[in-house]
Amino acid sequence: MATLKDIAAEAGVSITTVSNVVHRRKTRVSPERVEKIRKIIEREHYVPSMSARSLANSHSAIIGVITHLTPQNTGSTMSDPFLSAFVDSIEKRIREEGYYLMIRAVEDADELSALSRSWQLSGLILTGMFQDEFFYTTRALGVPFVLIDSYVDDPDVCRVGLEDEKGGYIATRHLLDKGHRSIAFASPSIRPGGVIEKRLQGYRRALAEYGIAFDPGLVFTQEITVEEGKKLGRLIAGREEITGVFASADLLAVGIMSGLSECGVSVPQDKSIVGFDDNYLSHLTAPGLTTVHQDADQKGILATNMILSQLRHEPIAEKSVILPVRLVERGTVRAIG
Repeated sequence: MATLKDIAAEAGVSITTVSNVVHRRKTRVSPERVEKIRKIIEREHYVPSMSARSLANSHSAIIGVITHLTPQNTGSTMSDPFLSAFVDSIEKRIREEGYYLMIRAVEDADELSALSRSWQLSGLILTGMFQDEFFYTTRALGVPFVLIDSYVDDPDVCRVGLEDEKGGYIATRHLLDKGHRSIAFASPSIRPGGVIEKRLQGYRRALAEYGIAFDPGLVFTQEITVEEGKKLGRLIAGREEITGVFASADLLAVGIMSGLSECGVSVPQDKSIVGFDDNYLSHLTAPGLTTVHQDADQKGILATNMILSQLRHEPIAEKSVILPVRLVERGTVRAIG
């Protein structure tokens, strides 16, 4: 079987040039040479060796997308529609550059260290990080990484985030503007310094602007799954004073709507609801879900570009990018009062 060295010798180029073509780094090679090398590769049925690359570079061609799950979390990582869309945009981009994608849920710092050593990962994209032992372990690995939806105060760390506080604010403000005064906040567990806390802060800011005191009894926390959302929907159905709900994820909002429906409670006639993400689920409900839009594709593209720039030792103009949010009105909120 032909090797990179054989192909380089026949094409009259360096091994590095052949490697760039194999791994689709086309901007580094002229179109004429790309075509010449590709013809040789096709004729020889050359397939790059992952193990050989790993041995040569002390790294694999694998970039890991890591979610940090705590023991109480349940369900599949990819069951979250937002994460699916986010990962899809990453996979498309890194495949073009000759890398492979690993998706993994990791519970603690020791597991992350073992994973990185075992697979010799080239880079990491991590979601929902906090400035704790897990973060410091990540930084000590010496592997390029990007944080997603993480409020970590370190100017040297690449991260892509969202206007989370604003998202919570505009969702709650929309319900308030429509006359709702008893508004539930539904989310997973709320940790200080995290995305959900920021969205809760936005919820509280909107209430304060209307002179409404924050009521902890209207904050409901549970896992983001359809089943957990249905349970909450059934609970809220029995709370007649609650007329509006802000759910911190569309998946949770859809579950709540289903639970309400099981109890004969209609949306938006009886209760109104606003979600967060604007993923495909928001288009499938009847009526369509009013929600806060975020661009999952753009988040994935930015994260991937940051990782690739680090791997190429290229300068990164902006290490911290905060993407905007906006309200998308559909049919799950009605005016009352």
